Amino acid sequence: MDVTWLPLFWAGLIAFAMFVYVVLDGYDLGIGILSGTTRNEAYRDAMVNAVSPFWDGNEVWLVLIGASLFGAFPMVYAIFLPAFYLPIALMLLALIFRGVAIEFRYHAKQMRRLWDSGFFLGSLIASFVQGAAIGRMVQELPVAGGQYAGSAFEWLTPFSVLCGIGLAIGYTLLGAAWLVLKTDGALRDWAYRRLGRLLAGVLMILLIVAVFALTTHLQVRDRWLQHLWLVIFPLIIFLASIGLWLGVRRRSDRVPYAMAVLIFLAAFLSLAGSFWPYMIPFTVTIETAAAPVQSLRFLFYGAGIIVFPVVLIYTGVVYWVLRGKV
Repeated sequence: MDVTWLPLFWAGLIAFAMFVYVVLDGYDLGIGILSGTTRNEAYRDAMVNAVSPFWDGNEVWLVLIGASLFGAFPMVYAIFLPAFYLPIALMLLALIFRGVAIEFRYHAKQMRRLWDSGFFLGSLIASFVQGAAIGRMVQELPVAGGQYAGSAFEWLTPFSVLCGIGLAIGYTLLGAAWLVLKTDGALRDWAYRRLGRLLAGVLMILLIVAVFALTTHLQVRDRWLQHLWLVIFPLIIFLASIGLWLGVRRRSDRVPYAMAVLIFLAAFLSLAGSFWPYMIPFTVTIETAAAPVQSLRFLFYGAGIIVFPVVLIYTGVVYWVLRGKV
C-alpha cells in the first residue's frame, strides 16, 4: 500500500476541521461579542437561544484539531504549544467560563449580569487569542533544532494584536449574519444594521494583513508572482462582499451568512496558498512534521474514516433538524 499520500491527507483533514470550526464556532463566539453591545435583555435572551443548541457541538471540532495535530504532526504540536502556552490557557479558561455562563444565566436572578458578562468576555477573549495566534504564526516563530526558541510573550506583537482584533470582528460579522438567518423581528433588524460596518472592518483588516505579508515576506511575494491563480481568492472576497452588501439591502436572510462564510473560505485558502507546504511558516513543512507512517496509517483507519465522518454526520443532522428561525 502506497502511503506517501497520508501526510497530505492529514494536513488536508486538519485544514478542513479548522475551517469548519471557524465557520461554526465563529458565529456563536461572534454572537457572544454582540451580546455585550446591547442592554436589551430580550435581545440577549434571543441571542443565547440562537446558539444554545449548537455551541458545545461546534467546539468538538477544536478538540479534533488538537488531537489530530498531536497524532499526525507531533513536531508542529511540540512547537506550537510552548509558543502559545499562555494564550491557549487563556482561551480554554474563556471557553469554560463562557460555557458555564450560557447554562447558568437561565437560572440566575441576582447574578444574571455576571453570567451575561461571562458570555461576552469569554467570547471576546477566545476570539482575540485565536486571531493573535494566527498573526504570530504568519510572522514566523523562532525555531531551533525542531523546538520553539522564543519567550513566553513572543506571541504578543502589534501585528498579532491587530490579527486578534480582526478575527474578533470577523466572528462578530458571522454572528450578526447568523442572527439575521435564525431570528426575526426587532433583533433581526438590529443585526442587519450592524452587518455593513462589520464587513467594512473585516475588509480593512484583510487588506492590512495582505499588504504586511506581501511586503515583509519575500517568499510570500514570490509565490504570488509565480502563481497568479492565487489572485482568484481576493477576487472571491470582493465578489462575496458585494453579495453580502446586496443581501443586506434586499433583506435576504440567507445571503449574509453564506457570503460571510465565502469570505472566510477565500481568506483561509489565501493563507494556505501563501505558505504552502509549510505548517510552521518557512520552518517546518508537512513532510518534515509528519509522524511515522505506522502512526499515520493507524490514525487513518481509527480517526480518518470513523471519527471525523461520524462527527461531520451528526453535526449535519443537528443543523438540519434545527433549521429555520428560532
